[in-house]
Amino acid sequence: MAAEQEKKKMETTEPCACNDTEIAATEPCACNDTEMETTESCACSHKTRERTPQEHRNLINRLNRIEGQIRGIKGMVERDAYCIDILTQVAAASAALNSFTRVLLGDHIKTCVTRDILEGKEETVDELLNTLQKLMK
Repeated sequence: MAAEQEKKKMETTEPCACNDTEIAATEPCACNDTEMETTESCACSHKTRERTPQEHRNLINRLNRIEGQIRGIKGMVERDAYCIDILTQVAAASAALNSFTRVLLGDHIKTCVTRDILEGKEETVDELLNTLQKLMK
């Protein structure tokens, strides 16, 4: 009976909360506590990093401002605002998101990457390079 339950558990799939990708259920997923077979079938790495309250507050404040800008853009579209006015706001939101990315990337390099290199985890450099390639598309 236990073997059947284990087999059934391995055959089930559930969406990962971070990106709704179907994942096979066998090990815990850090992003939503569901069971997952591998992190490769999900876009997130499921690694975590504790941030100071100030770092956390700064990132959340930036994201809240960006979210407000996006809601404002949506409202402009709903009110049939002039295209140039909408595009101006899109450029501002894009710049704010780029700024968020720079801050987060800088923090990541100063903390996670530096720590992993000092611990001899050279695969972190490859991870960083892959991330930079995605960001520069």
